[in-house]
Amino acid sequence: MLCAVTLAARPDFTVTAVTCHDDHARWSAPEIRGDHRIVLVRRGRFRRQADGVDADLDPTLGYLGAPGEEERFAHPAGGDVCTSVSIAPGFWEGRASAGPVYMDARVELAHHRVLGAAVGGDIDYAVTEELLRLVVAATGRSVPHPRPGDRVLVAAARHAIRADVPEAAGLRSLAGVLGVSPYRLSRVFSRHMGVSLTHYRNRVRVGRAVSRLADGETALAALAAELGFADQSHLTRTIREHLGHTPAVLRGLLADGPK
Repeated sequence: MLCAVTLAARPDFTVTAVTCHDDHARWSAPEIRGDHRIVLVRRGRFRRQADGVDADLDPTLGYLGAPGEEERFAHPAGGDVCTSVSIAPGFWEGRASAGPVYMDARVELAHHRVLGAAVGGDIDYAVTEELLRLVVAATGRSVPHPRPGDRVLVAAARHAIRADVPEAAGLRSLAGVLGVSPYRLSRVFSRHMGVSLTHYRNRVRVGRAVSRLADGETALAALAAELGFADQSHLTRTIREHLGHTPAVLRGLLADGPK
């Protein structure tokens, strides 16, 4: 069951919040869309198959859709919440290939700011400008189509890190629970995602910090400990490395973000 709510719409773009309550491992019936779009996962995860290529999607991996693709979806982990942005070809000057896209912390921040601008209601300036920033940040981060075995391995590693399974505390233990050598896991993950496992783990933690800051979190030392950072300085340094801002600056940028 899908629930779609339009957050902002103009002739050259539409921003829609999509909540899916499905819970099934089987592929859905094929769908064919006629628009260019960016889909970003806010919560949960699901699978997408487009023109025979599978992708496991979560808040760190969204996708670019193109007109005429035949899509199928599966929700083996339950429901999810996404933002779907439909874009007219002339909205921006860039080009992007359809398929999975790595959503780094900068894309997540841009996503938050689009949603915050939509709440504010200034569609013709604030939403449009933030949306352009999101499109530029999201495009150009496409990931290659891996071999099926590699896709499953990378998806399992991503899930373990995001789920905070105990073995994900270290590369060696993560590789052990996945049944591969640390070398193979590191090599396949970097080749597929375009970032190292270390960078990805920190990106997940930074994403959680961004969400907490958007919710008004001010106790940075406690937040650092909760997210697994050595201390508040480690949290601040890592956020700055991924986003170019300190937590204090981010709190201001996210003051009007989604709650």
